[in-house]
Amino acid sequence: MKKFFTYVVLGCVGLFMLFPFLWMFSTSVKPAGDVFKSVDSPLKALVPGEVQWGNYGKVYDATQGMGGGFARWYLNSVLVAVVVTLGQVTTSACAAYAFSRLQFPGRDKLFLGYLGTMMIPGAVTMIPNFILMRKITGWLTVAAPFVNWDAPRVIYLFGRTYDVGRLVGLDSYFALIVPVMFSAYGTFMLRQFFMSIPRDLEEAATIDGCGLFRIFTNIILPLSKPALATLGIFTFLGNWQSFYWPLVMLTQDSMKTLPLGLLSFMGLYSTQWTLLMAGSMMMILPMIVVFVIGQKWFISGIQMGALKG
Repeated sequence: MKKFFTYVVLGCVGLFMLFPFLWMFSTSVKPAGDVFKSVDSPLKALVPGEVQWGNYGKVYDATQGMGGGFARWYLNSVLVAVVVTLGQVTTSACAAYAFSRLQFPGRDKLFLGYLGTMMIPGAVTMIPNFILMRKITGWLTVAAPFVNWDAPRVIYLFGRTYDVGRLVGLDSYFALIVPVMFSAYGTFMLRQFFMSIPRDLEEAATIDGCGLFRIFTNIILPLSKPALATLGIFTFLGNWQSFYWPLVMLTQDSMKTLPLGLLSFMGLYSTQWTLLMAGSMMMILPMIVVFVIGQKWFISGIQMGALKG
């Protein structure tokens, strides 16, 4: 009986958490005039009177004149999220290996100082980073005046011209990617996992003639797949839905990511709810795919971390 009530409570909590997503999907296929139509019960609000799948196509049509539109924003989000994820996992793994396995003066003090940066609110570091990105083009112009660092770049692909922003500074992929490629949390997480790996494996590899790099790539990383996958999922999901940092760094429509692009459906006096929800539905699909693909490693990493402390 106790187990039955547990399942009932968990089922109710699950339905409660699922309701916003059901409302989002229902709104995405409703006519614009039926979104806030008065109904007798909340369940009726989830059932569209007339299903309009064309709302998903209207998302693309309504944004065509905005720097490439929804498709370009989608591409920007994929590019930024994938590159940041690969970069953050790489830098965190290298730093974690140094802090957990290498011996050098001041290692533990340096790690504690690096760990202390996790206590600094993101809003505090956002201002210095913005100033850095705004002035970096001027500094690079002085260092390398033969390169026009501030000029917007374009590429030609399949007979079309695409604006790819500046090389560095504001309105650039550099500003969206580089400042967030390093993570104190990721370093801490992987360091704790690396320290749980027996040192006997490294000693045996050293006897066989392996250096530090081969030990890192051939022993530490393969044994740390659950932790690496967990960090990768967290990083991808966090950057996929990142809003404030792109909002501060970008002004050009062609450089916007999906969270910023969806703001085009929200006006000062009105909001296109059907198109906004349709765009949001398409936005959450990659997050679901990433979690489903990495679910095995994600759960394994959480369980191993809980067992090993």
